[in-house]
Formats: sequence, structure tokens, C-alpha cells
Amino acid sequence: MEKKLKDLREEYLKIPIPKELNDVVQAALNEKPRKKPRVGRNILVSAAAALLIVTASVNISPAAAKAMSDIPIVEKVIKVITFVEWKEEANNSSAVIKTPAISGLENKQLEDSLNDKYLSESKQLYKEFTDSMSKLKEGEKGNISVESGYVILTDNETILSVQRFTDTISASSSTESQFDTVDKKNEVLLTLNSLFKDDRYLQVISENIKEQMKRQMAEDPEKIYWVEDDDLTAFKGIDENQSFYINEDGKLVIAFNSYEAAPGYMGAVEFIIPTQVLSDLLVGDQYIH
Repeated sequence: MEKKLKDLREEYLKIPIPKELNDVVQAALNEKPRKKPRVGRNILVSAAAALLIVTASVNISPAAAKAMSDIPIVEKVIKVITFVEWKEEANNSSAVIKTPAISGLENKQLEDSLNDKYLSESKQLYKEFTDSMSKLKEGEKGNISVESGYVILTDNETILSVQRFTDTISASSSTESQFDTVDKKNEVLLTLNSLFKDDRYLQVISENIKEQMKRQMAEDPEKIYWVEDDDLTAFKGIDENQSFYINEDGKLVIAFNSYEAAPGYMGAVEFIIPTQVLSDLLVGDQYIH
């Protein structure tokens, strides 16, 4: 894992640095992952300065070693760490991009594939941000804020669920997330299909979500979901690729990005599916109970 992270870090740093940047600092990251992403945060930006900080928190300083020692460990010592971070401010715009890395899996193929994916996502996001800045005319302000990071949603003896999120604020705001749930004992990546005996779960979960949407709207007039039959964008149901994770209580959570199931002001929305609704469909109770 150490060699892999070193190779990835070297690859990561090959991205061309804008000419106006005059300082690159590598330091240990002492900040722990945030508990929950928030949309609409205030971000201080500078129109006159650009700053790029690359932080690799793997075996590069005593401070990094201290940070590693503070990370909670489990039986197999499977960890999620901040591998590298980009920060940039320019033209009244800002980007903060944190890349996670998973270490400690004996299944190195799974570990490497996840870390490669996380790195690729971050590099693409950074490229999109710098490309948008380069297209601005002289004196024009971008007025864009991008924050990307990760949240450890579940970390127990059985399950590791990690969310990667990107909050974008410009003329409007949006949140996009991806989720990975790993069986730590068997070291396999769980899919929605793998949790159920057959595809009947698709309709059962979809109907439960519709019921929750309607109930929430009846209880709170401020909430709106696209669930009415006469709505052209109405939520029809989930498919096997639907975003999900398993929470600390062993419950299945179905997640939607901004604008997928509700107007933008609702942000990203989630629905906890009652286990009793799923009990006859599950392959077992080792994950969901």
C-alpha cells in the first residue's frame, strides 16, 4: 500500500501547475474528515491571489505520523485517510478538493481500484475548475465555489461506507455524491443487487420511497418531491445502479443528488428504508438488520 500511495502521489503531482502560482507546500494534514457535508457554506475568496496547496499525509513527516496514529483502527487495521488535497483561489472563485485513500485491505485489487477511482475523480474535478478559470476574460470574475471531500458514514466490524461529495456554488448550488460500501470481513465491494435474492427489491424500495415523499410533503408544506403522477419529472423508481449506503444502525439508505428527486432548494435527499419492508427479500441479515 505504501508503494502504491507513493506512486499515486507522484502521478498526482504531475498535473501542470498554473504559471501564476509561486508556492507549492507539502505538509501533513491534521484535519479530520467532516461529519456531514453542508450546502451553501460561506467561502472566503481572493480575486488577486492564487494558491495551490498539495498535502500528502502518508509517511512524510512526524506530524503526518501523528495524524495517522489518531485515526481509529479496527481489527484488520483498515483505514480511510486524506491522501492528497488541492486548494486554489483565483478570480473570486475557489476550489478545495480532498482525495481519500483506503489502506489495510488484504484484497489489494479492490484497494487499488478504489484508490485509483478516487484519484481520477479528484484530478478530473481539478481540471474542470482550472479549465473554467482559464476561459475567463481579463478582469472577469468566475464566482464559482467548489468543495469536494469525503465522509466516513459507517465504520464498524462489518461495514465501511464512504461518501465522496462535491458541492458546487455558482448561480445556483448543487451537491453530487458517490458512495462505496465495503464488506470488511470478506473484503468485497457491496452492490445493491448483492444484498437481495432477486430484483423484486427495486419495486418494493421505490414504492416505499414514494410513500415517504408523500408523507413528508403532507407533514411539511416546505418540502417538495417530484412524485406526483402528472409531473413530467416525477420519480418513477430506482434501478440497480441507485446510490446507497448502509448506516451505523444497519439500515439501508437510498441517496439522491440535487435535482434528481426534488427541486434544487431541497439539496441532496436521502431515505432510510425500514428493514421490515425488506426482510423477506434480503439474502441475509449480516449487513441490513
